[in-house]
Amino acid sequence: MADPDSAPYQPLPYTERLPRRDPARIDLVVMHCTETPTLASAREFGERVLYPDTGTGACGHYYIDRDGTLVCYVEPERIANHVRGWNPRSIGVEIVNTGRYPHWYDSRHQALDEPYTEAQIAALLALLAELRERFPSLRFIAGHEDLDTALVEASDDPTLTVWRKRDPGPLFPWAQVLEACGLERLKP
Repeated sequence: MADPDSAPYQPLPYTERLPRRDPARIDLVVMHCTETPTLASAREFGERVLYPDTGTGACGHYYIDRDGTLVCYVEPERIANHVRGWNPRSIGVEIVNTGRYPHWYDSRHQALDEPYTEAQIAALLALLAELRERFPSLRFIAGHEDLDTALVEASDDPTLTVWRKRDPGPLFPWAQVLEACGLERLKP
């Protein structure tokens, strides 16, 4: 199990462009799955500049691989772009999981059926414990799917809509995580 204090810091190329924030305002952890097949492919996606006006992309702060390896791509004192409308107050945690990859918006491919590994959940619980100690204002946890509830046109049929975000999905062990982490689930 990785120790979050010793998680390798592997900053994304644009990390210095992400704004700093007051750590006392961080009160939320947002759970994601990468919806990519590997940690390397998640990193590649995170390195893409998607917002030309700031020269930044979409990324979480911490990433947990299937074997429980923990890495930090953005220091939590910076605002990462991981969930619309909630970034200034939250820390994004991405767990490697294929999700709907590579047909994210295909109406026939909406199941998130890859289970999370025991090593991933153990690393997550260790990370959450360390984050609660480091950021005393941390009170809430939510899934990406709880906070971004927008629908988008299905890629296979424009007459249908699908959820824009479904992660971490139905196989994420919410009961286990909530019992152990001491955070309250936020479902606005």
